[in-house]
Amino acid sequence: MKQRLITYAQEAGFAKVGICRPDAVPQIAERLAAFVDAGMHGQMGWMAERMHWRGNPAALWPEAKSVIMLAEPYTPEHDPLAVLEQPDRAAISVYAQGRDYHDIVKKRLKNVGRWLIAQVPDAQIKVFVDTAPVMEKPLAQAAGLGWQGKHTNVLGRDLGSWFFLGAIFTTAELEPDSAEVSHCGSCTACLDICPTAAFPAPYQLDPRRCISYLTIEHKGPVDAELRGLMGNRIYGCDDCLAVCPWNKFAREGRDARYAAREDLIAPPLAALAALDDTAFRAQFSGSPIKRIGRDRFVRNVAYAIGNSGDASLAAAVAPLVDDPDLAVADAARWALDRLGGVAAHGCE
Repeated sequence: MKQRLITYAQEAGFAKVGICRPDAVPQIAERLAAFVDAGMHGQMGWMAERMHWRGNPAALWPEAKSVIMLAEPYTPEHDPLAVLEQPDRAAISVYAQGRDYHDIVKKRLKNVGRWLIAQVPDAQIKVFVDTAPVMEKPLAQAAGLGWQGKHTNVLGRDLGSWFFLGAIFTTAELEPDSAEVSHCGSCTACLDICPTAAFPAPYQLDPRRCISYLTIEHKGPVDAELRGLMGNRIYGCDDCLAVCPWNKFAREGRDARYAAREDLIAPPLAALAALDDTAFRAQFSGSPIKRIGRDRFVRNVAYAIGNSGDASLAAAVAPLVDDPDLAVADAARWALDRLGGVAAHGCE
């Protein structure tokens, strides 16, 4: 049964499958509590909510006997770090350059789940893709898919770094796999490249300094100390993933819908700064970027313009000093100040 399940899941598009028990990661409850107590979750209130479920997968659905963890690659065909050398262009995280992975992975999980039910008629399933109180990363390590590297993301010897995770909880009893162990060795490439020094120690992340958190989850103005470190990254950050040596084993993405849209690989900052809400929704329809909304997105664009050192971009950000969103207006004034001063651009 297990081998047939793996074969079917791979035929359905997943690159790797592993199985663990719901109670395979008892240590995460204590770690999560310490993380939240230290305030490291920042504005991510959802991490503090339903902590009993998030810290104990067995409590999320007590009837579940097995957790099937699946990996789906989205490996980029281009160098994600190249855009960082183009300060007038925007850097968007690779995973957000194509279609929203949530719907794609969830449909594939349901496909595999229906197959399992057909084989085990009394079995029940629940599928999860990053939208429920499930700690996918430690479960993936417990299921043998890979390990949480020093950057806390999951990577694998036969997968590299570029893959999404999906989970199927089931009442079917399936043989668990052996947990994976870390193979990072003495490498610190992911820690060394972080622009904001968001890793206080190996295997620890302070999201409050992480550019992915700052550009996606953080509402309102970003601390002045961190704005100048964000560079031209306007949605997420791939630096720590991109430099990982294990990427030489990265699997190619199988689903064409994950392929980067040409207009999102290195879009001009000036064009993005001009987006109103209607244009933003139209441009990012079907993209995970849409969920942060126009205001937060344009705030990020204004920070990137301020970091560009390109005075010609002042004309693109100047109209935003009177934006109805206070964070956008604040970011625009900060950007103009960096490009020579608000007064110099006639925006007093």
